[in-house]
Amino acid sequence: MTTLQPRFNSSQASQRLDSSPSFIQTERLSLYYGALSAFEQVTLSIPVGQITAVVGPSGCGKSSFLTCLNRLTDLIPDCRISGRIWLGELDVLDSRTDTTALRRRVGMILQKPNPFPLSIWRNLAFPLREHGVRDRTQIDQIVETVLQDVGLWDEVKDRLKAPALSLSGGQQQRLCIARALALQPEALLLDEPCSALDPLSSGIVEDLIASLRWRYTLLIVTHNLAQARRIADNVALFWIEQNSGRLIEYGSVQQIFEAPENSLTAAYVNGARG
Repeated sequence: MTTLQPRFNSSQASQRLDSSPSFIQTERLSLYYGALSAFEQVTLSIPVGQITAVVGPSGCGKSSFLTCLNRLTDLIPDCRISGRIWLGELDVLDSRTDTTALRRRVGMILQKPNPFPLSIWRNLAFPLREHGVRDRTQIDQIVETVLQDVGLWDEVKDRLKAPALSLSGGQQQRLCIARALALQPEALLLDEPCSALDPLSSGIVEDLIASLRWRYTLLIVTHNLAQARRIADNVALFWIEQNSGRLIEYGSVQQIFEAPENSLTAAYVNGARG
């Protein structure tokens, strides 16, 4: 567990959406907060090793959809899910599923950077130790590897004992991504990871996300359609229908932006709706 090995090669980038192997699949997935429906009947197949952008107007269930995939919804009182989620062959919603192991396989990056109030080094060492990595040399190797992966190593290698909260917002977000990568996940869920950052920091984080393609399966919720078009392979458009979020179209980024099948999709990507 000393290095993060690439899981995919560049030849997979050319695969069509309909021929790519799936890593995450949902079937008629619905989520309710008490009597309130967040979204309903979402059937979606997320290709392995690609970036899928989830877009749509506020309140259509995009972020709620992400939280279902590694069962963060378990932490929300009065939250109810119906339907199915598959992670490879793992039945995510099965009561016997180990949620700790699931969240190691599927990491989560939130909208606002949330480093622990610890040193930079301890932010990365803490989750490793929680998952059984005790050897200091091994931890140091992983810390250096993931900081290099997110482009932070040269910026912080001489101040690893400094508080993580002393970093800039963009650096904090990259540290949070490094913290997720330290556990060698197979997928990352990113909920508007650039929206709280200034334009320069946002660009750096966006480039980082794009660089992780092929090594990981990535789902990113974004309100920035230009960003989705720049970095995504596939786009899922959610909408609000009958007071509930619905998936109205899903396809390659080229198809969604250049030849959408749904009139709402066409209006949304052209700025006429949403």
